Amino acid sequence: MSGKYPYRRAGAVIVAGTVVWFVGISPVSRVYITPDAAERLRMLQAGQRGWVVGQHLTAAGTVAVPVGFAAYASAVQGTDASHRQGKKWAVAAAAALLAGAPPFVYSLTRRASDLERFADRRGSNAPFLLYSGLHVVALAALGGSLLTLPAKRWIGITAAASAPVYGAILVAKKDIPPFCFYLVEGLTGAYLMTWKEPKS
Repeated sequence: MSGKYPYRRAGAVIVAGTVVWFVGISPVSRVYITPDAAERLRMLQAGQRGWVVGQHLTAAGTVAVPVGFAAYASAVQGTDASHRQGKKWAVAAAAALLAGAPPFVYSLTRRASDLERFADRRGSNAPFLLYSGLHVVALAALGGSLLTLPAKRWIGITAAASAPVYGAILVAKKDIPPFCFYLVEGLTGAYLMTWKEPKS
């Protein structure tokens, strides 16, 4: 990322995308934990406008966060071994997030266009599982990047440790609240906004 403060700018994009994502999932949020299909449909129909707008906002956040991490990968410079390794991990994290975004955006378009389908939980869960699995990979790579670079160890450990925990939940439940990913990614973005920039 060219210009001054590339880490801060990358972090700002990640944080902004995370905030938009959380705003997007907020309308009719109780639908995710309501067990009865008929009640889910009633809730969606009652809040249809907010639900549809929310899916578009969630899609925007889903795309923005990987773009922010791609900017982070671009910001990692240096010819020493640690920076080269950190950049490789950062590129891997960004690539996984970028690859995972389209399947989830596709799922969001289905949620917005067919309320009954979503309320009945019909259709393949494969796009969501692919998206979630790639997030787990991305968090592991992100942790590797941060632990290799001169960042505070707690942020790298947080990202790295979340990957096996979330991965185990995903394997056991075949589901996971995706906000879990964005909590860690948003925290990383906030950290990047405070990271001391390398001297030119």
